[in-house]
Amino acid sequence: MTTPQTQEREWAEALVRSGDETAFRHLYRLHTPRLYGFASRLVGETEAEDVVQETWVRAVRKLDGFRWRSALSTWLVGIVHNLCRERLRRRSRHEARQADVPVPTQWVAATGGLRLDLERAIALLPDGCRAVLLLHDVEGLTHQEIAQRLGIAAGTSKSQLSEGRRRLRAWLKGAHDAP
Repeated sequence: MTTPQTQEREWAEALVRSGDETAFRHLYRLHTPRLYGFASRLVGETEAEDVVQETWVRAVRKLDGFRWRSALSTWLVGIVHNLCRERLRRRSRHEARQADVPVPTQWVAATGGLRLDLERAIALLPDGCRAVLLLHDVEGLTHQEIAQRLGIAAGTSKSQLSEGRRRLRAWLKGAHDAP
């Protein structure tokens, strides 16, 4: 019986060995929704599609060097993260400093009520906190995996996660305290 991990590895090996387009399509369909979701939270939906396309270009080129010490999805998320960091660095100073602007925690919904735009609040977290929060709470990586992926200490990952959660809690509380 073939496990999903075994099947994924077989597709990856077929892609490396012979450029098997069907194998690529299987891998693409399996991983792209998750990669797109992660990228859109880091750089926004406008750039997420380009990031995902570039991720696959890089992944296919470097797949023969992947040693399966981690899950393929973890490796792909790492490529997405690196590409997003590159894009964030290239953005204008004004846009890059957007994380320092006080967060507007509520917007008027179509019904006239107030609501917190959680996606916007996450987008406005400092880059490190946002990346760690998404990798840990959304992607399910451990602090050790995050540390390896981002080139930071596991303790830094823990503190950035704590800070990101603290800020989100404060913004949520602020939204509930509003008149």
